[in-house]
Amino acid sequence: FDAVRDTDGAVFVTEWNEFRDLDLDKVKDLMKSPTIIDCRNIYEPARMKELGFRYFSVGRPSTEE
Repeated sequence: FDAVRDTDGAVFVTEWNEFRDLDLDKVKDLMKSPTIIDCRNIYEPARMKELGFRYFSVGRPSTEE
C-alpha cells in the first residue's frame, strides 16, 4: 500500500496473486488520482470502472472508451 500512497497512478507488470487480491477500495483511497495501467490484464475493466478507477489494459478497451 505504501507504493500507491499519494500517487497519480500505478502500473501493474506482474500477475502475482498478491496483486490480484489487493483491497482495491483501499488502493483507491490512498491514491491522489486512481489510475491503473494493467500490463497483465489481472483486473476486469468493468469492475475497475465500477470502483472508480481510470483503468487502462493492454490489448483490451480501457474505461475511457
